[in-house]
Amino acid sequence: METWILIVLVVGFLAWRMMPTKGVQSISTAQLKHVLNDKDKVFIDVRTPAEYKGRNIPQFKNIPLGSGFNQLPKDKEIVVICQSGMRSSQACKQLKKLGYARVTNVRGGMSAY
Repeated sequence: METWILIVLVVGFLAWRMMPTKGVQSISTAQLKHVLNDKDKVFIDVRTPAEYKGRNIPQFKNIPLGSGFNQLPKDKEIVVICQSGMRSSQACKQLKKLGYARVTNVRGGMSAY
């Protein structure tokens, strides 16, 4: 019985962590291709510098997760990508807490691009 409760708690926690953050939009990689040249958006890649160097999208600036997001303009939409979508989701949560109003996560990340 105790094992089942523990399993339910772990599954519930993981499901909660994967839920999108309130106020964060999500786009597919196909939708991303249509907005890459939009000057009203700032594109950031939150992967490590080594991952970014290995393969990147030129419009994206590398700002690893945990780095200072404070330098980003608050008057533009921030589009965030990572390898799979997990780190970018965390970055979007951090950006919302810092007061950024328009934040978009790329679902599937570079793996889906």
